[in-house]
Amino acid sequence: MKILGISAFYHDSAAALIENEKIIAAAQEERFTRKKHDSNFPTHAIHYCLEEAHIELQDIDYIVFYDKPYLKFERLLETYLAFAPRGFKSFSKAIPIWIKEKLFQKKLLKDEFKKFSKDLNWNQKLLFAEHHQSHAASAFFPSPFEEAIILTMDGVGEWATTSVAIGKKNSLEVVKELHFPHSLGLLYSAFTYYTGFKVNSGEYKVMGLAPYGNSIFKDLILEKLVHVKQDGTFRLNMDYFDYCTDLRMTNNKFHKLFGTTPRKSDEPLTQRHMDLAASIQAAIEEIILKMTQSLYNEYKIENLCLAGGVALNCVANGKILRDQKFKNIWIQPAAGDAGGALGAAYCCYYLYKNQPRSTPHIKKDKMQGGYLGPQFPQNQVENDLKEAHAKYITLNEDEIIDQTAQALQEGKAVGWFQGRMEFGPRALGNRSILGDARNKTMQKNLNLKVKFRESFRPFAPSVIREEVSNWFELDYDSPYMLLVDSVKNEKQLPMSEEQKKLFGIEKLNIHRSEIPAITHIDYSARIQTVHQDTNPRYHKLISKFKEKTGCPVLVNTSFNVRGEPIVCTPKDAFRCFMGTDLDILVVENCFLKKEEQSLSLKEDYKHKFELD
Repeated sequence: MKILGISAFYHDSAAALIENEKIIAAAQEERFTRKKHDSNFPTHAIHYCLEEAHIELQDIDYIVFYDKPYLKFERLLETYLAFAPRGFKSFSKAIPIWIKEKLFQKKLLKDEFKKFSKDLNWNQKLLFAEHHQSHAASAFFPSPFEEAIILTMDGVGEWATTSVAIGKKNSLEVVKELHFPHSLGLLYSAFTYYTGFKVNSGEYKVMGLAPYGNSIFKDLILEKLVHVKQDGTFRLNMDYFDYCTDLRMTNNKFHKLFGTTPRKSDEPLTQRHMDLAASIQAAIEEIILKMTQSLYNEYKIENLCLAGGVALNCVANGKILRDQKFKNIWIQPAAGDAGGALGAAYCCYYLYKNQPRSTPHIKKDKMQGGYLGPQFPQNQVENDLKEAHAKYITLNEDEIIDQTAQALQEGKAVGWFQGRMEFGPRALGNRSILGDARNKTMQKNLNLKVKFRESFRPFAPSVIREEVSNWFELDYDSPYMLLVDSVKNEKQLPMSEEQKKLFGIEKLNIHRSEIPAITHIDYSARIQTVHQDTNPRYHKLISKFKEKTGCPVLVNTSFNVRGEPIVCTPKDAFRCFMGTDLDILVVENCFLKKEEQSLSLKEDYKHKFELD
């Protein structure tokens, strides 16, 4: 049985194809269109999925959309009626778009699919799952658990903003929901907006900024903005928010509470913004921990799955793990709306068609390491590089590994492109920029000269799984870079009394450990464990680097600049290489040095993409 799941029309459109239980392909539309968070119908992603499976659309048994447009239209309409006459101006502008994209979305989908095939039986093949059901399915069915509690937290689906489901074998039952407008995702997005970052893309900046501040506003948030019960259920005080009726997240009452208007994106960050980031992060962590503790106490199930955009808050995830209420946790790597495409397909297979689920292996999930996107054979790589007028040499794998490890040891920044592209927002060693984690200037150089982004933003370590507990407090699989933990005490470098007196960004250039390039200012790191069975080539590279240096840790950041989607093709990789200060580019078995490329191929990448 072949099932195509799609998500579209909000943000992070995607397509995913499963055949029975196996994931054949999954990719986000943005990677093909080069438009960050592309929300359009995922035409290119669907084409890729069909090509990967060597089939046509008429060979698909079911096509499943990841939410129910009528229910979403009902929520939009009821929300505006509840707050009327407030928001009439934005309502009058939005209603024509809603009618097209929500009320008549089934027709819109059929029209798009007719471009692939005019002969499909739409009444039998086109299905709709609920938004949080899709999220929950994406988290449970590929997980390594036979039974689990599934917690989904995001901005909003149709009505649900937080939901709890119980997964057992091939069944999934939603047992609890909190509804719009009460939303942890929207609460966090309100502070994203208020601190001057883009909603639905800048939330991870708030998380990265938080360690520079003090959580002095946490009590104010929990007193005025959100009422939290002991079990973690909550209600927002809507007097402080405008997202129900306007195009902004916060209102004047919110601004008065925190003493200033929202920061403009081009204004400098102050200690106050850092304290706000620290405060909302601490408040969210407290609420989530109350929720997870309560859920364990109620259901006594030892496995927890997480999905929804809030599940990308890896600092909170690390605290759930360290809380030790749950023996095991598993987080869908494409936890946001992109992953809803995969969940929708699984909803059809297990819930609609009631197909049996094979017994999962407690140490192995079905995500294949997250490597579910396009890959490019060596002959195509060479043809693409020739067309781009690139100068390269072709090496065998052992030579590629050795020369790349040597370049990393020499402090060079490396674009590393191999195998299938990752599904989800994290680069996991196939579309990555790599550096030496021991290098004291690597974080600053990568941020300013390669990524063209804010200097405060931290980088993640890739560490071979066998070594993780020797360098970090974590001793748990974290293949998708979704858990934060501390650098091991014996690897840390204590701060002097003078350094401890510094504030905010002044702390940035203090070297805190033997691997300063990935050590955040609170000694934490967002850890990726690299496994030989899912990514043998990347594992081999880090092992070779360890052989040369004694260190089994590399800096790993996504292969793109700020505002650009992660690279998809060899041509994307070469353009990014020539538009940044990367020193080395490795594309499959092709090895390129920057100094050997023609200056005429240099690109102005710094101004090519919008600020993210």
